[in-house]
Amino acid sequence: MYLIVGLGNPEKKYFNTFHNVGFMCVDKLAEKLGTEFNKAECKSVTAHTRVNGQKVIIAKPVTYMNLSGQAVVELTNKYKIEKGNLIVVYDDVDIPLGNVRIRKDGSAGTHNGMRNIVQLLGTTDFPRVRIGIGKDTPMKLMDYVLSQITDDDCALLSPTIEHAAAALSEFCNGEPFEQIMQRHNVK
Repeated sequence: MYLIVGLGNPEKKYFNTFHNVGFMCVDKLAEKLGTEFNKAECKSVTAHTRVNGQKVIIAKPVTYMNLSGQAVVELTNKYKIEKGNLIVVYDDVDIPLGNVRIRKDGSAGTHNGMRNIVQLLGTTDFPRVRIGIGKDTPMKLMDYVLSQITDDDCALLSPTIEHAAAALSEFCNGEPFEQIMQRHNVK
């Protein structure tokens, strides 16, 4: 069983912001896998499907970004998800806009949602897909991540989100993680 969690904020005013690229990516994944977000559970909205006989749960926490760990812990406990079968996808301002970085584990970095997940899970030992949103801007970090994505930025982010969703689909298909990293950790 796999649990794929995209991070974001649930209110409509946040839908097209940089901080919601995790939600955008799992929306694209659900579309690829032919499923819909239609279940409210564990402080999340979820989509359930099967890939190659394995159950796949795709989740978007409704706790707001900084409390994402609450939903992740509830989901991992409810479904008894093994740490290698949880993958979190989120925006990362430390990676250039339009790049994807996939890792087996690691620190939460500067991302408050990931910090909360790591704190509540008590481990950094789970895979993650980081979608780069970083660019040179005079805006304060909080203002930037909550700003609306421009058409020019969307032109860079759309193929990146598609790329990240393809990597997640491969993960759900049981492809070796090292191969997924080699294939998708490109600029």
